[in-house]
Amino acid sequence: MSPTPPPPEAPSLEPTLARGLLALALLLGATLRVKLALTDDGIYWPDEVYQSLEPAHRLVFGYGLVAWEFIAGARNWALPGLVAGLMGLARGLGLDTPAGYLGFIKCVFALLGTGAAWGSYRLARSHGAVPLAAAAGASLVALSSVAIYFSPRAMSENASAVPVVWGLALALAPGASRRVLVVSASLLGLAVMLRLQNGIFCVGLVALLAARRQWRDAGLALGLLTVWAFLFGLLDRLTWGSWFHSARVYLEFNFVQQGGNQWGTAPFEYYALVLLRAMKGVTLVAVGLSLLALWRARGLALLAIVFYVLHAYQPHKELRFLIPLFPLVAALAGVGLDVVLGEWKTFRIRAGLALIVAAMGLGSAVLASNLTFGDIGQYEQTRPQVSAYDDSGPINRLLEVAGQQKDACGLKIEAPAHIAWTGGYSYFHRNVPLYWFQGPDRGSGLFNYVITGPQVGTGGGQEVAQDQGFLLVRLPRDTCTPDPGYNWRLP
Repeated sequence: MSPTPPPPEAPSLEPTLARGLLALALLLGATLRVKLALTDDGIYWPDEVYQSLEPAHRLVFGYGLVAWEFIAGARNWALPGLVAGLMGLARGLGLDTPAGYLGFIKCVFALLGTGAAWGSYRLARSHGAVPLAAAAGASLVALSSVAIYFSPRAMSENASAVPVVWGLALALAPGASRRVLVVSASLLGLAVMLRLQNGIFCVGLVALLAARRQWRDAGLALGLLTVWAFLFGLLDRLTWGSWFHSARVYLEFNFVQQGGNQWGTAPFEYYALVLLRAMKGVTLVAVGLSLLALWRARGLALLAIVFYVLHAYQPHKELRFLIPLFPLVAALAGVGLDVVLGEWKTFRIRAGLALIVAAMGLGSAVLASNLTFGDIGQYEQTRPQVSAYDDSGPINRLLEVAGQQKDACGLKIEAPAHIAWTGGYSYFHRNVPLYWFQGPDRGSGLFNYVITGPQVGTGGGQEVAQDQGFLLVRLPRDTCTPDPGYNWRLP
């Protein structure tokens, strides 16, 4: 797999164009991601709060709501630990308010998304694509609307996409040294710590190295991954009390009990249909070019297909589950474009083809703000036309304002929304009871602030703040009745 030689009549222009294209795609992608991180307080799915931000808040600040996974032990503590480290760092830098530490964490995740796009470029290069083709392929994931939308969210899929793509890019590069292989295998081991399903890539790496007859490298990778499996089990032993506790509970719940089905099921073709709906141009170009890469990068292509098919066969589906796959498909697209460029030696044609591919990504980025929940396959039966951005954002911003009220001794969210679809104490950031709309009434005396829904009014209280029709209201009482039975478990 040797790279396609650059055109002889303009040897200096193509590398310059490739560097510029990659830099612009990454810079624009990073800018859009960071802007979203700093302006969108909405929630796509509760996991982005209660599997990461909220347990991290409990670790750093000592209080927060507890999801069932962290009662039954169905989650590994690697992701909350990573987020807690970022939260603690932000606190040390003086960013000890929700706007500060959440903005910091979201920006880090946004930049991780940009790092995954860069890794896509490196992965395409490791499979022989020339810089121009690899850069154009990477622009598809750097600028695609779905990748931008998910990127700032503190989810395991986002955190693990970077070690997945870089681990494969480093390990599969021609002539990779043993030291590089140690790093790459460790990255994939970390990816599994963050999200168990990434074990598919670990198995794939060992299989690909063995298929190349790199027996020593395959053995080294297997040994290192075994060490990381030990660390996974050890972390569970230290946090949950038994080896591989989270993996066993998670697998039993999702594959034996099919517990995820309670949050909805979808047919096999769900992912394909949603991706075409959300970003048709990017999807068609990426898949079409990937087909051209099937022979040149058959090992990587097979790994991507296996990952996709296994997820497509699972009844419960969410588009975010495919996030670790996006950089791999973009890399395959870069290899496929290299196949096309190999048929042309004229710089203008080669540059034009690469820019057309990059333009598909740019067009998707331009339309990113129009995404609805229906576009990304969420809440398709209830509110598909609602914007996918800033959902519950007004409530979360009012939670932050409520946490700043020094006399707040309890808060109830009276707006008819399940508390799991709000930011919890990660936004409220005050160690007093937080009730949802099915909790005690105002006459209980257990709280002195409420967040009410649109057009409900103050109900005799004093308006403190409002956001898009939602109101933060102070009730006419200075103290709250203690609630010794307050339950920190997420309803």
